[in-house]
Amino acid sequence: MQSPIDLAGPRVTLVRRLGHLNHSYAPANASVVNRGHDIMVRFEGDAGSVSIDGTAYHLRQLHWHAPTEHSVNGRRYDMELHMVHQSAKNKTAVIGVFYEIGARDAFLHKLEPYLEMIAKQPEREEKVGVVDARGARGRASVYYRYMGSLTTPPCTQGVIWTIVKRVRTVSRHQLELLREAVHDEMEKNARPRQEVNSRDISMFWPIQQNKH
Repeated sequence: MQSPIDLAGPRVTLVRRLGHLNHSYAPANASVVNRGHDIMVRFEGDAGSVSIDGTAYHLRQLHWHAPTEHSVNGRRYDMELHMVHQSAKNKTAVIGVFYEIGARDAFLHKLEPYLEMIAKQPEREEKVGVVDARGARGRASVYYRYMGSLTTPPCTQGVIWTIVKRVRTVSRHQLELLREAVHDEMEKNARPRQEVNSRDISMFWPIQQNKH
């Protein structure tokens, strides 16, 4: 039950009872960290949580992979954001958001000066003041859900994955800034796709309201 996987249409089941992604994010103090293999935004304060099956998973950090780790019907996008949450019992839930090259991303735009400060300096950390995770998550409501693992060592299983279906845009400059900042001689920091095996992939799609 490893991640990432290909979210292939024939394997996906519509499950309405999954419900809207119920999150209560709040602005919180954060630092941006060059981890050598990726760039992470780590929240120092309480950045809020997402509720899954009645359990609150608190947002701990965000980081980016380029290109995407997950794919949809075999297609990979240019970048994937991971919003990593933990419950009181140390269970992990990750929300993934895809990006393709296009207009600049407003959330990343605010971080650009800090990304430039920590570029090519592994373990370098800069306080960025207050960060509002709502800007990273966006408003899209359709998502995929499956059980998988962390995609970096130790690749622990039992992770609840939520992948937002709507693809957002990031400018080429922003993508290159994130990619070049790590400078670990690898152009890519995406783990290869893993076998789906017998796992279920669900999708939540809200009922369209009729407009009178």
